[in-house]
Amino acid sequence: MSQNKNEVLYRVYTVLGLVIVFAGFIFFNAVKINVLEGKKWRAQGQQEHVKLYTVKASRGNIMTEDGALLASSLPFFDIYFDTKTPSKELFDQNVDSLALGLMPYVDVEYNFTEGGLGNFLKLARDSSRRYVQIKKGASFLEYEKMKKLPIFREGQFRGGFIAEEKFRRRRPYGILARRTLGYVRENGKKVGLEGFFDKEMGGSDGKRLKAYRSTSKTWIPVTDYNDIQPESGDDIVTTIDINMQDIAHRALLRGVKHHDAQNGTAIIMEVKTGKIKAIANIGKNPKGYYEDYNYAVGAAVEPGSTFKLASMMALLEDEFIDLEDSIDLEQGTHVFYEEEMRDASFHQLDSTTIRKAFEISSNVGIAKLVQKYYADTGNGEKWIQHLKNFRLHQPINIEINGEDPPYVKEYYDDPIKRREEDWSGITMPWMSIGYEVELTPLQLLAFYNAVANNGKYMKPYLVTQIQHFGETLKTFNPIVIKEQIAKPSTIRKVQSLLQGVVEEGTAKKLKSNRYTFAGKTGTAQINYYKFDQRENIKYRASFAGYFPAKDPVYSCIVVVTEPRQNGRYGSEVAGPIFREISDRCFIEQKELFPKENNKPKIYAEKSKIPQLDVGYRKDVDIVLEKLKIPHTHSGVKNWAVLTATTDTLHIAPRYISRDVVPNVVGMGLRDALYILENLGLQVVFEGSGKIVKQSLKMGTKIKGQRIKLTLK
Repeated sequence: MSQNKNEVLYRVYTVLGLVIVFAGFIFFNAVKINVLEGKKWRAQGQQEHVKLYTVKASRGNIMTEDGALLASSLPFFDIYFDTKTPSKELFDQNVDSLALGLMPYVDVEYNFTEGGLGNFLKLARDSSRRYVQIKKGASFLEYEKMKKLPIFREGQFRGGFIAEEKFRRRRPYGILARRTLGYVRENGKKVGLEGFFDKEMGGSDGKRLKAYRSTSKTWIPVTDYNDIQPESGDDIVTTIDINMQDIAHRALLRGVKHHDAQNGTAIIMEVKTGKIKAIANIGKNPKGYYEDYNYAVGAAVEPGSTFKLASMMALLEDEFIDLEDSIDLEQGTHVFYEEEMRDASFHQLDSTTIRKAFEISSNVGIAKLVQKYYADTGNGEKWIQHLKNFRLHQPINIEINGEDPPYVKEYYDDPIKRREEDWSGITMPWMSIGYEVELTPLQLLAFYNAVANNGKYMKPYLVTQIQHFGETLKTFNPIVIKEQIAKPSTIRKVQSLLQGVVEEGTAKKLKSNRYTFAGKTGTAQINYYKFDQRENIKYRASFAGYFPAKDPVYSCIVVVTEPRQNGRYGSEVAGPIFREISDRCFIEQKELFPKENNKPKIYAEKSKIPQLDVGYRKDVDIVLEKLKIPHTHSGVKNWAVLTATTDTLHIAPRYISRDVVPNVVGMGLRDALYILENLGLQVVFEGSGKIVKQSLKMGTKIKGQRIKLTLK
């Protein structure tokens, strides 16, 4: 018995000891957690249940120069209802009215009737589902109306109305200038003006404290205000003219569709300032045509024949040639170091002027001149320096990220260095006509713009101001990069060449009888090895120029890549797009037309006052009254003749007899026909204007004769 008792006590003490040890372990950890590590765990617990959330600032607007919105941040709201917050009396008395008012706004997924929505809100209040999402993405107008509804009008802490403001980027003009305007995506590439000015436009984000509600698994604002208020971003004012942007976009879209092209770009720039008024980019994808990439800025390519302008300028700068000098085109074929070069069109010309060679865009003519005066004489470095003087080797540094730098080969006297630069005997002839050199359309346009601007190279730019709530923070003015890229005499000569291309050359079919423009066509083979002919050759068509030809206002370039139908050359593909753009700009921009009334007012002398004009008296009176010309008359009843005294007209009568041929000299044809045919005469006439001669003399007896009237 004693032995059994000891065994029981032993077991009890053992269990007690284990309990004491376990209790001590728990006590130790409790002290450790609450005292030694208390601060750490309390902070973590607080972090898991209450957090400071970022409140995005409203992004700045992008505007045209005249204030039209190109891109803007519009607010929208996620609306929630804390059904537990309103007092029982407030909730019971107004929940049905609230449900009725919410019906136009609640998310469609609920699919409630008014009564069904009211019952849903009542059940939510009675259950553990405290926070109800009413609408996601409500507009500002919807938000304003909802917050005035019964219960909600009491606010967050009495009515349970919770609204989280967010922003969406909107472009009122759709895809117009989409790649130029660009976008900013979180952890993504920053594109266009949005990306370049992200720091200015982004503003400063705020902070708002939110608490986690496990019952609804949502984060709910702790207060109805932001703990740190966000600051809106700055606005940028661009040089874009939305009408010209629309003109360029529509013309380019029609063109690339008509030619089934892979992509295209069109740029319009103000000659005197360098302001880019429009920049359109269109590419083809499986779903159709879309502004998918900024080819104007981000794609440096071989320009082809539009580059010939630079070659001609270099030759003229060094006075190696004159435009009326002769050049043998060898009917469009020449061999350079066993490589054959051909002209694009078969012209059968041998000797012709250098002017004519440029106007018909002869590859052979331009290449032979550059080969003769630079390559054969070892003046390659001099030729390359001219290209640098024309700024063809420098990027624009436009306000868009991702500009593709130009590529112009360096020339070295050292043969080893030249080989390292991939320089060969045929490099200069092919460079002279736009191969083995790469430029973006914008870089090439800046060069043509300098020619249009009489040699002054302006920096192309897209933004004129940074503003904040209408207050100008920073202004960007036109920048002259170089006062003169070539001698004035050279500029005048190449201007005449560009006009000649339109009047007599490859763009002759494009010229207008309403206004003049100047430019150069270009066609480049894309998948070539020099000029080896093979199947499936792809082309890039271009046209660069300016309008009007005299005192230009705008320069423009159009580049279309891989046209597959309805032509492939610059004059067939890019030229008509350029012409459509310039036509539409002339319609829209009245300042392009020369002013007709800018001369001093001229006062009429006696010899200039209309006299000896004959007409029906009442008509004469009406005209003179409208023109406010002083006049007198002496009892004229029907037909009148005007005679000038000093600065006044006198209306004298002209008598018409029924038996003899009257005098109708000085009359208009309408009045003369009325009189003569009523007298039985057969009238024929020639010319236009007033009657200056009649075949039958005044006073001749009328016998139904034929009378001929001469008008002038």
